[in-house]
Amino acid sequence: MEMTRLLEDYGCLTFSDDVMKERIPKSIYKEFHASLDKGEELSKECATVIANAMKIWALENGATHFTHWFMPMTGLTAEKHDAFIEPDGSKAVLEFSGKTLRKGEPDASSFPSGGLRATFEARGYTAWDCTSPAFVKDSSLYIPTLFCSYTGEALDKKTPLLRSCDALSKAACRLLPLLGVEGVTKVTASVGAEQEYFLVLDEYYQQRMDLKLTGRTLFGTMAPKGQELEDHYFGSLKRKVAAFMKDLDHELWRYGIPSKTKHNEVAPAQHEVACVYSKVNITTDNNHLLMQIMQDIAKKHGLRCLLHEKPFAGVNGSGKHDNWSVITNTGINLFNPGSNPAENKPFIAALACTIRAVDMYADLMRMSIASAGNDHRLGANEAPPAIISMFLGEDLEALIDEICEGKEIKKANTSRFATGVSVVPTFSKDNTDRNRTSPFAFTGNKFEFRGVGSSQSIAGPNTVLNSIFADSMEVMADEIDSGKSFETVVKEFITKHRRIIFNGDGYSAKWEEKAKELGLLNNKNTVDALNCLKDQKNVDMFKRLGVYSDIELKARHEILLESYIKTIQLEGLTALKMAKTQLYPAICDYLAKLSSEIVSIKNADLDAEFLFKDANKLTKQVKLMKEEMDKLEQNIKFAQNLDDNIEKQAIVWRDYVFTSMQSLREITDMIEESVDAKYWPIPTYVDLLFGI
Repeated sequence: MEMTRLLEDYGCLTFSDDVMKERIPKSIYKEFHASLDKGEELSKECATVIANAMKIWALENGATHFTHWFMPMTGLTAEKHDAFIEPDGSKAVLEFSGKTLRKGEPDASSFPSGGLRATFEARGYTAWDCTSPAFVKDSSLYIPTLFCSYTGEALDKKTPLLRSCDALSKAACRLLPLLGVEGVTKVTASVGAEQEYFLVLDEYYQQRMDLKLTGRTLFGTMAPKGQELEDHYFGSLKRKVAAFMKDLDHELWRYGIPSKTKHNEVAPAQHEVACVYSKVNITTDNNHLLMQIMQDIAKKHGLRCLLHEKPFAGVNGSGKHDNWSVITNTGINLFNPGSNPAENKPFIAALACTIRAVDMYADLMRMSIASAGNDHRLGANEAPPAIISMFLGEDLEALIDEICEGKEIKKANTSRFATGVSVVPTFSKDNTDRNRTSPFAFTGNKFEFRGVGSSQSIAGPNTVLNSIFADSMEVMADEIDSGKSFETVVKEFITKHRRIIFNGDGYSAKWEEKAKELGLLNNKNTVDALNCLKDQKNVDMFKRLGVYSDIELKARHEILLESYIKTIQLEGLTALKMAKTQLYPAICDYLAKLSSEIVSIKNADLDAEFLFKDANKLTKQVKLMKEEMDKLEQNIKFAQNLDDNIEKQAIVWRDYVFTSMQSLREITDMIEESVDAKYWPIPTYVDLLFGI
């Protein structure tokens, strides 16, 4: 009975294509899809009919308001809610026009714009993204939209993503006929996102200023037990966690979000939810909605969902694996090798284009996953290294060896997997193993971009992947059009760019040394990683494809640096506040108690030497802690009073404030290990990681 209800409820809060088809005339439905297929603007008449159908459906599902839902450069989503009700004399009517559906007008000066909008230039527009379904949430109709300035510049993450989708489709539709593939009129990026997160008890969360304000713990010594027993990954679910996951699945399914897999992750209190693939812009919307729903449902269960990339030191952080593939309207997955990859021209072309793209634009891939939070996990033996490389596996590496050496390409042998247990059947092995240390790994019929941070929007990384792949396809088409053979172009692409392929251990020091010899970039922090947005080759590539203009790239460089600065500033101020008002006073209270005990023991003519040593050691540590607090405060003031050069500011916040925070944490965590638990004023890692 419950499964029947689940099937009936699936997508019930989404104005899906099926719902639209039922509620509008056939002619309007055909016109709508024709405009999507051809990339043409929707007529006013068509928009009006759809708006009316959408309004009636939303009202039936309890909506009283509507909102244009968009993704500003904050990395979050934004919404302003307007009621359907319009006054009509002494009465009211319910209004929602085609114009209202297609266009909104939020204040563009109140969002990050990198100088594209001044305070007195407030006008901005939201425009309906008709490729992504609307939905009802909390009594409002949510309409996915783009967000641009009055002068047309993109102020959001979705507009460039959709532009990159257009560039990808255009390039692929140009290249594929040159390879003998006919009938392809549209090509889309298909993406599945694996979302990692932590769950902690709300009562402990509320007592941690750092978690409430920054999303991560700024102090805390590791619990005696961490992840070293390897007993949490895929372990049995705790009852409270299982109840949360069950409610999460049911709610996601009501929104048509295809949640498929749930399990415990490696670190204590860490978990994952993964969804089935869909078009990249829909997956992007779904992932933003998923993150909101996760946090809402966690609260209902007395929990808090932490999406920060590194909420706890000493255990794994959280990522968001971005599984990316490219599929034609005729059903061809360009990354599917098929039974005979050597004769699969679309696959060989896609592989060669990807190798070129990743090598030429590794800096952009690294930039796309850069954030203050992600800096904590990249290259920390828990996530892919900051060095961008790609994993192909033995079979595909053998294939490209044969291509580069001009040898006859042999068909790969298919091996069988056997357990040695007679009652267990054998089956065909996959054509690649899994390399968890690679930032960009081929996994059978897709590439998995593993560097994306858990709190990040996947719009940015996929905009880059779509764009650099489209650029390589355009170049390949140019070369073939100029008279070169397909085989020659493929060989040139692979020979020139194969240094980017690495099938070994990405965590090893040897790889870091080898990568340096090969000339591969190793941007270990966000400030360095963002510099590539000023690189002329990158500016030219994005402009050629129509994804970003030069001023949009300049604005994004400034916005991302601002975000980094504000994050470090918030963390620095929070760490200072906690140290001054919570931790330092508590430690001093304990030291006073220890001193009092020494006096009492001495007055009783007993040996207090052992306590005196403890008190003396603690006194030295507290003195050092006070010095680090003062240094952090001085560095924050210094950084706050710098001139307007934003790059200089970012470097100072990184090199002075962040390092001061680390030093203060180091001594404070050492002190925590020796302070009476009754005196410690905030929940510990034992409470947070093992409290559920």
